[in-house]
Amino acid sequence: MKPAVLAVTQRIRERSAPLRTAYLQRVEAWGSRPRGADRMGCANVAHAFAALPADDKFRIVAERAPNIGIVNAYNDMLSAHQPLATYPDLIRDEAHRHGATAQVAGGVPAMCDGVTQGLPGMELSLFSRDTIAMSTAVALTHDVFDSALLLGVCDKIIPGLLIGALHFGHLPCVFVPAGPMTSGLSNSAKAKVREQFAQGLVGRDELLKAESAAYHGPGTCTFYGTANSNQMLMEAMGLHVPGTAFIHPHEGLREQLTRAAVRQVLDISRGERRTPIGRVVDERVIVNALVALLATGGSTNHLIHWVAVARAAGILIDWTDFSELSHVVPLLSRVYPNGSADVNQFQAAGGPGFVLRELLDAGLLHGDVLTTTAGGLRDYTRVPAMDGERLVWRDLPEASGDDSIVRRASDPFSATGGLKLLEGNLGRSVIKVSAVPETNHVIEAPAIVFDDQESLLAAFKAGTLQRDFVAVVRFQGPQANGMPELHKLTPPLGVLQGQGFKVALVTDGRMSGASGKVPAAIHVSPEAMAGGPLAKVRTGDLIRLDGVAGTLEALVDADTWAQRELATIADQKREDNAHGLGRELFGGMRRNVRSAEEGAITWL
Repeated sequence: MKPAVLAVTQRIRERSAPLRTAYLQRVEAWGSRPRGADRMGCANVAHAFAALPADDKFRIVAERAPNIGIVNAYNDMLSAHQPLATYPDLIRDEAHRHGATAQVAGGVPAMCDGVTQGLPGMELSLFSRDTIAMSTAVALTHDVFDSALLLGVCDKIIPGLLIGALHFGHLPCVFVPAGPMTSGLSNSAKAKVREQFAQGLVGRDELLKAESAAYHGPGTCTFYGTANSNQMLMEAMGLHVPGTAFIHPHEGLREQLTRAAVRQVLDISRGERRTPIGRVVDERVIVNALVALLATGGSTNHLIHWVAVARAAGILIDWTDFSELSHVVPLLSRVYPNGSADVNQFQAAGGPGFVLRELLDAGLLHGDVLTTTAGGLRDYTRVPAMDGERLVWRDLPEASGDDSIVRRASDPFSATGGLKLLEGNLGRSVIKVSAVPETNHVIEAPAIVFDDQESLLAAFKAGTLQRDFVAVVRFQGPQANGMPELHKLTPPLGVLQGQGFKVALVTDGRMSGASGKVPAAIHVSPEAMAGGPLAKVRTGDLIRLDGVAGTLEALVDADTWAQRELATIADQKREDNAHGLGRELFGGMRRNVRSAEEGAITWL
C-alpha cells in the first residue's frame, strides 16, 4: 500500500473511532436478534405476509426461509430506471429457485436532474437524496427481512439508497443497477450544438433534435457524470455483483447478473458468510471509493454525497482527505467530460475492472476488505460473460483496449487525480481539473457578481460579458435554495472561453459530474446564505482561481476585506426559493442542512 493512502486511512480511522464503535455496537445488537417472523407478534407476522402466496408464507414461517426485501427506485420517466420495472418478478423467481422469498418492501422517489436542470424543480434535487434515504428506512423498517436488494442507478438515488441501507447496517445488502443506454449522438457533438444554440446559431428544433439523439433509449446517460460515477464507486466498494455497472439494460447478460445478485445476497445472509453492510463499509472501503473517484475524474457531487455516506456508517471524512489522496492517485481514464469517450467505450476499453486492477496492483486500494463476494475486491477486476448458459467472470488483458480512454497505472494520463481542493479567503471549494485544459488551470480576472444563474444567462444574451471575468454566482448553497446544479451555465461560459476570453465560475452551488472545460470552483463553503465570505465579493474585485497551487482568493486589501459588510439575499428571492413545485415541503431541510463539506446532511 502507498504510505499516503495508509496515512489518510489511519487518520480517518482515528478521527471516527468513537462514532464508528458506537455504530458497530448497534449493528451487532440489531443483527443478533431472532429473525423477524420468529420474534414478532402473530398479528404483525400475518400483516407482513398476508398478500403472499400460501407456499411463500409456509416457507417464511414454517421453513424459516430467507426473505429478501426489495427497495426499488423504479419509475418510467428516468431512462436509467425504466428497466427496473421487471426486476421484482425476476428476483422473486430466482429467490424461489433457491428456497427463498422476496417482497418489494417499498419504492423510493427518483427524480431526473436532466429534466429539472435550470428549473425550480432542481432545488429539490439534493434534498431528494436524504428523502430517498428516509424512504429506504420506511421500506425496511417493517423489519421482516433477512437481507435487501437495492435497485437504482442515478445521481441522488444510489447515495440515498446507500445512506438508508447503512442505517440498517445489520442487513446484508447488494445493489442492483440497470446499465447505460447504447451510444447515440456523441457527447462532444451534443455539447457543440448546445453552444451553437447559446450563440443563436441554431434554433430550438435543431437543439431538441440533437438532445433527443443523445438521450434516446432506456439506460443511464452515457457521459461520466454522477450516475455513472455512482456505478464505478459501487464496484470499488464491492457492493455490486462484479462487473455489473456498464452492461446494457436489455442484453441477455443483464438478466443473468440480476439473478446473480439474488444468489449473492442469499450467500452473504447465511451462516459463516453472513456479512452485513455496516461491516462491509468501513474506513478502508470509503477510501477505496474516493481513490476510484479520483482515478476516473468522477463527479464532483461525490465530494458531498460520500461525506454523507461515510457519516451514515459512523465514519468522518472531509475534503482534505480527498485532496491528500488526489496528490498520489493517478488519473487512469478519460471519459466525457474528461475526454471524448462515453461509458460504453470506457467499458469496451476495460472499464471499472481494468481501473480497479491497476489501482490494486499499484498499492492504491485496500485489497483486504470485505465485499459481497467471497473472493474480495480482486473479484471486481474481472468482467462477466456467458459461457453457454453459465455466467462466468474472465480476467482482462494486461493491455488497455484503448489507451486514449483507459491506461495502466505505470502510464497514467496524469500523476494526480481529477479533483482538487481550493482554499483561501473565499472559503473552501473543489474543482474538477481533469476536464479543464491546463492553460486554464489558473484564472485571475475581475469578478462579476450574480445572485442567481438567470441573471448570468441574461447578461450573456445581452452581450455584456465579452471580456475576461470570474462569474461569482452566490446564494446557491443548501440553505439558500437547496444547492441546485448550475449546468446550464456551461454552454455560455464555454462559448466565451472559446472566443478567447479568460473566464471562470465561483459558486456555492453545484455543477454536477457534467461540469465541463470551464474552470469552476464549486461548493464554496461556508455558503453565502450562512454568512460565508462569498457574500463579501463585489463586482470588480480581482479574483484568483489557481488550480495548480490549490487557492481561491479575492485579491482585496486585508483591512478592506475584514470591514466589508456581507451582502444578503433579496427578500423576494428568498420568498421565491421557498415556494412552488413543492419547495414549501422542504423548508425544514433548508433550515437544518449542514454545509456542503459536511455532506449537506439534513438528518443530524
